[in-house]
Amino acid sequence: MISFFRRKRALTALAGLAVATVALTGCSTGSGGGSSAAKGTYTFWDPYPQFDASSAWTKLVEKCGTEAGVTIKRTGYDTSDLTSKALLAGQQGNSPDLLLVDNPVVSTLADAGLLTDTSETKTSTSDIEANILAAGQVDGKTYGVPIGANTLALYYNKKILSAAGVDASKITTWDSLTAALAKVKADGKKGITFSAIGTEEGSFQFLPWYWGSGADLTKLDSSDAASALSLWTDWVDKGYAPNSVINNTQTTSWQEFLTGDFAFSENGTWQLAGVKASKIDYGIISIPAKAGGAAPAPTGGEFLTIPVQKDSARYAVSKKIQSCLTSTANYVSTDTTLSYVAPTKAAQEKQVAADPDLEPWVTAVGDAKGRTSDNLGTKYPKISEQLWKAVQNSLSGSQTPDAALKQAQTAAAAAIK
Repeated sequence: MISFFRRKRALTALAGLAVATVALTGCSTGSGGGSSAAKGTYTFWDPYPQFDASSAWTKLVEKCGTEAGVTIKRTGYDTSDLTSKALLAGQQGNSPDLLLVDNPVVSTLADAGLLTDTSETKTSTSDIEANILAAGQVDGKTYGVPIGANTLALYYNKKILSAAGVDASKITTWDSLTAALAKVKADGKKGITFSAIGTEEGSFQFLPWYWGSGADLTKLDSSDAASALSLWTDWVDKGYAPNSVINNTQTTSWQEFLTGDFAFSENGTWQLAGVKASKIDYGIISIPAKAGGAAPAPTGGEFLTIPVQKDSARYAVSKKIQSCLTSTANYVSTDTTLSYVAPTKAAQEKQVAADPDLEPWVTAVGDAKGRTSDNLGTKYPKISEQLWKAVQNSLSGSQTPDAALKQAQTAAAAAIK
């Protein structure tokens, strides 16, 4: 999704998951097999190539290895590269001992038979919030443990809303938000900016409105789905949202908000530090559902998984390392650094105690939903690709919302047969 997170992760890679298993490049750089289970070197792959050996993250990973009695060889890859390398390594029987991957990737790796589930490793997940854990569940089995979660909400500029006579606390439905945008435009300011780019990032940003309409991802051409796409299309047509949204990433749309000219920006937890550093007097509200209340936004974040090994005796040590990295104390330190909300209540409470500004994000994560939830699994990337194409076609004016979604549903149904 992108400089989607602060860690330069790329959600656009998810668009390629459907073909990743047949179009693999690169080669494995490490192996979990071949050494004594209780000692030696354990390999650890993650999507954080920007963290070098001196970083707090690397030091924590190494510390957890030391406590488990082994040495960890950590390698950071870009998200798309990590997925391809993990698939290839698994096919060659050369998987790393621990693998940290973006949550939609879990179903792809599990479907390929490359991951252990928590029943095999006897890993307890009872304290993890169910909606966060769901992103790593396929057919009743759980593959790995979430390292943290983030999601989307609406940042707003208090100065602009005040001048336009808008009370942010009254924005609880699509109608009340649209009315607020109309007032802002009438006052000479810009309304809302978001990312509608033709990648997974665009789908990620559209999903709160899509789900908030009551629509289901298995029925892209429903009347509810059409109402969500019509909402975005009308905003662009009326000038409440700029034409640039069709090409905006979450980073470029955020840069628009930081100009101080926009009343609202749909963006994520990872922008909190940036808005604090800006001169904008900001607030945060949940993305409203069509008829009221908070819409379920998609969860972002990674799962710490234990890939299948030739020597299953290695799982015990891998579990120790996994448990260390996902302890309450390490959740708090790691997730705060990575701009994540921890996946357990105990760690969330400690995060909010240390930084009260995280409270609305804890609420937003509590309302969030995994993209591969509803047992979509590996079907999700194929459906998502058609969804972002429909958004592009509608916002560009090449098709009506209804026509764009009907075409998307036909293509998605054919893709997931």
